[in-house]
Amino acid sequence: MKTLDIIVAILLVVGGLNWGLVGLLDFNLVAAIFGTSILATVVYTLVGVSALYQVLTLKSIQRRWGVQKA
Repeated sequence: MKTLDIIVAILLVVGGLNWGLVGLLDFNLVAAIFGTSILATVVYTLVGVSALYQVLTLKSIQRRWGVQKA
């Protein structure tokens, strides 16, 4: 499961950076790389599913990684 956690975190960073570029520079990196192809849709979908995974499993992710609450 830790591997899945890492993949999800990477996808969320990619999504966050992409939105940052859209907001600051009006530049969509995913669209620039993949155009309007099915691959771009897959990337957007994976980022969205990753966000849901993080939200729904946050407590178990914290336990797996040994994160203690302050």
